[in-house]
Amino acid sequence: MLSACSLFVGVLDINLTSLLRGDGFQWEIFLISRLPRLLAILCTGVGMSVAGLIMQQLCMNKFVSPTTGATISSAQLGILLALVFMPASTIWSRAIFSAVCAIVGTWIFVWFIQRIPFKDPVMVPLVGIMFGNVIGGITNYIAYKYDMTQAISSWLTGSFSTIIRGRYEIVWLTLPLVILAFVFANHFNIVGMGKDFSKNLGVNYDLVLFLGLTIAAMITASVVVVVGSISYIGLIVPNLVAMFKGDKIRGTLIDTALFGAVFVLACDIIGRVVIAPYELPIELIVGILGSLIFVIMLIYRLNHGRKAVRFCLPTRKREGGAV
Repeated sequence: MLSACSLFVGVLDINLTSLLRGDGFQWEIFLISRLPRLLAILCTGVGMSVAGLIMQQLCMNKFVSPTTGATISSAQLGILLALVFMPASTIWSRAIFSAVCAIVGTWIFVWFIQRIPFKDPVMVPLVGIMFGNVIGGITNYIAYKYDMTQAISSWLTGSFSTIIRGRYEIVWLTLPLVILAFVFANHFNIVGMGKDFSKNLGVNYDLVLFLGLTIAAMITASVVVVVGSISYIGLIVPNLVAMFKGDKIRGTLIDTALFGAVFVLACDIIGRVVIAPYELPIELIVGILGSLIFVIMLIYRLNHGRKAVRFCLPTRKREGGAV
């Protein structure tokens, strides 16, 4: 229903009757703009949600995602480097730079948190946010130094308004990567239980960890190079699905992908109709809703953890028989 609604929402009026009559102008808008936009939205929702699910499982932390794991910031840095050193680069060249930087940045983040002796559930994503801000500062410095601030601005805020046929197809790479993630879902579950547990079951911990983080980074890079930065999808969607479906990645991956597509579709439609005929960037809508949901989940998990601790505390029998 949301997909059908998305096809017919926009500045130009397109209706099913005119399409069935063979109106050439409306078919041109439909095939060049509306349908590519819908496909890009679906791939973005599916890909970013699955990327967040993989990172949360491998890092054993529900607050890790491409946003809080410096993956998006690293992908933006890669695009800027491509623009600086290869001014005539194609979208595929930028995607390669973005993917390499996203993989390296994500690995540095994971390497760093693995050396933190006490991994507080909230401290780990805070470390990722600070690391992402450092990378963002480097990106801004390079952009100002080489007068590239205007060129990089379109990748700093996610928006589907510029999606047209011929300039978005790279985002289709998310689909085979999601399928690959489903194939190795059980291995990701095992690695998420720890290095010693993985060795006991004969799973190569480092190889599977590298594979999972690479899949998440490549998904993020393919989305950022086409759509731009969209925060919170990989953080919010997997947590909401896990509340109802549990933490087993194979059992939740399909639901996470579908709900991610629904979430991004709904946010995009809101951005297109709230101040029509103008359009709000998808990053703004997802940021507002994602921030609210993130705070609610944070409070819920902290309170839930305290209740669990109280429940596990031993009770003492007081004088008079009161417990």
